[in-house]
Amino acid sequence: MTRHFLTGTELDRAELEALLARAAELKAGRGDGVGCEALAGKTVALFFEKPSTRTRVSFQVAVAELGGNPLPLRADELQLGRGESIADTAEVLSRYLHAIVIRSGSQETVDQLAAGAAVPVVNGLTPLHHPCQVLADLLTLRERFGTLDGLRLAYLGDGNNVARSLALMGGAVGVEVVVAAPEGYRLEDGVAAGQTADPTEAVAGADALYTDVWVSMGDEAEAEERRAALAPYQLSEELLAKAKPEAIVLHCLPAHPGEEITEGALYGPQSAVFDQAENRLHAQKALLELLLA
Repeated sequence: MTRHFLTGTELDRAELEALLARAAELKAGRGDGVGCEALAGKTVALFFEKPSTRTRVSFQVAVAELGGNPLPLRADELQLGRGESIADTAEVLSRYLHAIVIRSGSQETVDQLAAGAAVPVVNGLTPLHHPCQVLADLLTLRERFGTLDGLRLAYLGDGNNVARSLALMGGAVGVEVVVAAPEGYRLEDGVAAGQTADPTEAVAGADALYTDVWVSMGDEAEAEERRAALAPYQLSEELLAKAKPEAIVLHCLPAHPGEEITEGALYGPQSAVFDQAENRLHAQKALLELLLA
């Protein structure tokens, strides 16, 4: 049976923990070529509807380092851009490829692609979910604290795709996720996460403070409204001081210092954001091994 990775909930706790342990092995053994033949003879399409730095580069390098052939694609390079159906595209690509990674502006597109594909489909990002990012987040927490069970993560700002995936996947491995957001920006679809309007309450006793940009691609028309509503939720040194002394700062990047996070928090000694970015590569290598090797 074909396995997809669309929301992160496709993996149970044991599988998630095993994946993270394997990611740590791949990271430690990267210079020695650990896993370098896992995808030998296999081609993975990397289909991006939107610009991307970390997702595109980390997946392309991951496929190559696992011995596979990465095939970057854009929407304007396929007949999808001229009206071919997603179902027909999925059927055809399944005849050529061994997996498809897609970053899309539509969850429906990704779901339809997975429904029609006979090869694994990996959600690289949609407006509702960002599960590959959270694999890297969990790997970073595991590195810093040695365990995930019992950690408290405070997410500050817009209850977006990252917050949703953190709640879904973090909760599955014992991380308490608390989302601090104003009315109108909270997770409203029954995701099991603690929610509060008070950022100070969220960060109390937290092991990690996390934020994301306030204005994403597609939000530009309401940019000023969003900035005004979310201003009290800026991840600052003052809020960081209210968490545990060893707390770390997380951000999925790109960041806008002075908006959702202060420069001091982003680049200070408690920041783990670049370890987090690096870990996209290792976590995704472990994911591709799980789905394909």
